[in-house]
Amino acid sequence: MKQVTTQQKIFVSEYIKTLDGEKALKAAGYKNKNPRTFATELLARDSIINEIKSQLKRQIESLSVQKGYVIQKLLQIAEFSLQEEDILDKDGNYTGKKKLRDSSAGLKALESLCKYMGLSNTKSEDEEYREAKIITISNLDDEKI
Repeated sequence: MKQVTTQQKIFVSEYIKTLDGEKALKAAGYKNKNPRTFATELLARDSIINEIKSQLKRQIESLSVQKGYVIQKLLQIAEFSLQEEDILDKDGNYTGKKKLRDSSAGLKALESLCKYMGLSNTKSEDEEYREAKIITISNLDDEKI
């Protein structure tokens, strides 16, 4: 496999920052009559693709985020969002009813936590969810009751 030149490393670094091949070419000092085509050609090379993967991997590793920290934060978000709070009327009086703070955020945090821990289900959505018919008293005729 070909070695990546210093100029190509700069190109890759700039490309990762901007995701714009033409800007990355300019920043790396390339002078080309058709920068779009040349950027596409560079990005198709195996050596450039491997350099992109390598630089991204180094960036991710340098973040040094511990799994325990991520799990702890997701749990905190889920617990806070799924706590019940009182429902107040327009005058600020307690109605006797309760609601979840932010159920969508709580469920999203739990879903992310499950995926992160490898607990997600691999079934397709079609297998997992089936259409349900909801029947309420208001849907029924007087004759059917």
